[in-house]
Amino acid sequence: MKQPLEIFVQLGERLATFGEDALSRDILARAEAENGWFVPADVRFAVRAICEDMLTPSKLEPWLASYGLPSVAPSKPHRVAIIMAGNIPLVGFLDLLCVVASGNSAMVKMSGKDSVLMGYVIDLLRDIEPNILISEYADQRVDAVIATGGGNANRYFRTHFAGVPSLLRGNRHSVAVLTGEENCEQMEALSEDIYRYSGLGCRNVSLIFAPEGVEINLAKSEVCSKYENNLRQTRALLVMGGVPYVESGCSLLTEGVEFSSQLSRINIVRYRSLAEVEAWLTRHEEELQCVVTNAIEHSRRTDFGSAQRPALTEYPDERDVMRFLLDLE
Repeated sequence: MKQPLEIFVQLGERLATFGEDALSRDILARAEAENGWFVPADVRFAVRAICEDMLTPSKLEPWLASYGLPSVAPSKPHRVAIIMAGNIPLVGFLDLLCVVASGNSAMVKMSGKDSVLMGYVIDLLRDIEPNILISEYADQRVDAVIATGGGNANRYFRTHFAGVPSLLRGNRHSVAVLTGEENCEQMEALSEDIYRYSGLGCRNVSLIFAPEGVEINLAKSEVCSKYENNLRQTRALLVMGGVPYVESGCSLLTEGVEFSSQLSRINIVRYRSLAEVEAWLTRHEEELQCVVTNAIEHSRRTDFGSAQRPALTEYPDERDVMRFLLDLE
């Protein structure tokens, strides 16, 4: 059997031309038919990000070596269920990569919203290595589970997998912290952090901290028809509720310290000092996924425009998936 490094480098090479041939164009069309939020531009972006940020030798080799792989892989593979979300394209890929690269057996439960894309990638992996340890999860006995879902789903997971080593993820949100000195390029990049995947990911910025008096000008972005419908509905609700708002980019900006429940609404928090912001971030640590800023230090800080390009080491919820898997021994 091929080593994980070789398998995933070859996967990156095959995905590098995604969307340029008849088969992958058909996959694009089928993925959008399965999930209307998966517009071709977002799917291509997701595939390109995985190829460039996770599947090159320069990224994979040091990452694997930092865990002592492949020499520390288990002698007997553990059966690891991966219960995948489907909010953004290929959101479960890093979990799959970690399970296979750690020498364990991936038992995958694909989301019904992302089965076309994920199924395509798994088929490529099986073509590269026919003996790869990937199978379908159908409620079999497992040695560990990695699952992503909302509050209700997580309560179910805790009960269903009681006694099984589990890495469970719930809802998280991302914020941006501005100083008012950001240039046009940075604000355009912030728009990417907000609008990519129509704002559906946990790494999409949905709350912005800005100094009092600073005007926020977001760039326009190409959004899908479903997002446009959400924008119209949210605008109508704000008008009927008498809630003041400002239109900026493809968003409705309102004042508030809560994470918005509407994709097209961004809440703005006005601050007098960065110390106030840091204190807020500390209090809400368990709700955060990443912090887009150049103003403060934070363990989940990322540059403008980079929120949707996480590195291999930027694990969701800051929980090291590879370490979780290797500690199963």
